[in-house]
Amino acid sequence: MENYDTTNHSLAPEQNSLFERVTNSTVLKLFVILFLSLLLLIPLSLISDLIEERKNREREVSGGIALNWGKDQVVSSPILAIPYRETISLSSEKTQNSNLREEIKWIFILPRTSNIATDITPQHLSRGIYNAVVYNSNMTLEGSFDTISLKKLEIPKEKIDWKGSKLIFGIQDFKGLGKRPALNWNGNNLTFDKDFNHLNLFNQNLVCAIPLDPHITDNRFKINLNLKGSKSLSILPLADQTNIQAAGNWANPSFTGSFLPSKRNTATSNFSASWEIPSFSRKLPQQWTGDARPIYQFESNLENEPVDNEQKSAQTITHTTTSANNLLDNSDMVTIHFLPDINNYQKTTRVAKYGILVIILTFTSLLFTEVIKKKRVHIIQYILIGAAMVLFYTLLLALSEHVGFNLAYLTASIATVALIGSFIKAITKELKSTLLLGSILSTFYLFIYVLMQLRDYSLIAGTIGIFIILATLMRVSTKINWYQFDNNHAH
Repeated sequence: MENYDTTNHSLAPEQNSLFERVTNSTVLKLFVILFLSLLLLIPLSLISDLIEERKNREREVSGGIALNWGKDQVVSSPILAIPYRETISLSSEKTQNSNLREEIKWIFILPRTSNIATDITPQHLSRGIYNAVVYNSNMTLEGSFDTISLKKLEIPKEKIDWKGSKLIFGIQDFKGLGKRPALNWNGNNLTFDKDFNHLNLFNQNLVCAIPLDPHITDNRFKINLNLKGSKSLSILPLADQTNIQAAGNWANPSFTGSFLPSKRNTATSNFSASWEIPSFSRKLPQQWTGDARPIYQFESNLENEPVDNEQKSAQTITHTTTSANNLLDNSDMVTIHFLPDINNYQKTTRVAKYGILVIILTFTSLLFTEVIKKKRVHIIQYILIGAAMVLFYTLLLALSEHVGFNLAYLTASIATVALIGSFIKAITKELKSTLLLGSILSTFYLFIYVLMQLRDYSLIAGTIGIFIILATLMRVSTKINWYQFDNNHAH
């Protein structure tokens, strides 16, 4: 027992001495700091998941508001539909007899001209801490239909039911209608009804029976429409020549689709834009025959991003005489997006992507301070400082939902710098070191905020900024005796 105790006590000083030499090694501590920085990627990843979760929650609430108010709306030029009788032969192979049956088909004619004018009033509608952009619009559609070419259609006149002619007008969501749309057809005041004849050319269809005279070569229409919607308003130009005038009180509208405005004015809090669109790029012919089938497919995009056409299913419309080969989609429309003033979640996500960079630079600055001031900072204290920097992003997310991104960023950064600065003051007992590290951390947060504002130039500004920071660290490192701790300990 005595020999065992003596041997055990003789090895203990050597083990403690080796442990101290390893833990006090500057090189080893640098690797531990790098490992800790990588370890902090785990909570940063969890914060990114939290941001995405809150973003999805906002999307759900915004979708609920839109469901009650009115969804993204699509408005199209009206289409003239004229029924006719078509004789179809039904043959039987067993009896070798042929039976004839008449079916009702339709002639569809697009307008010659369509002039669309709309005045839009967007606003924020809140539910709890979330809000959605909704709008009211007063719209006028007027234009004319040209002479019907029966020779091209190859339909006998006696087969056409002129009295059954209808004007079909469609929107995306009936819930957005403030009142029944009014129609003026060749001076006659008429009203639209909901479609009960399955003339489903649009997502939701309004139909009006019209007195169509085949001898009149110029049929004029005018539609007055009060429409509510959310996030975006799309117009589908179907006429041979479509002219669009849009105006509203919104500071940052986004114009997308196949056609950009020929004129626009977004310099103030109000906007105005105009389009002149001929039919050269239109997928539909001026007139065709067949059954009533959908002519477009609209995808509501909540994040206002470009639609990926490759992900859409290839759908076709087949007509008996003239065919419309493909469904029209978002890319065939004129779309006005009413973007929110500030997208807090998008900006918070962008800030969080720089999290590991801020952590590494802060740890590096702290290590330099250790060597220069000859003040040791324990690895546990590094972990606590890293936790404070990670908590900055959660604090930013929570505050931005209530006070906006800019004020939230200012508050979170001041709180984080003050917390870490007071902690460094307690460790080093030096005000100068505390102010130096506080200034460095404040510079990092200011640098990230400036990058958020630059948008298009953030990449080049960020690269140049990091290059300057790296050059500064390299310059400072040449002034430091990196072996001083090891040498002092050896003596």
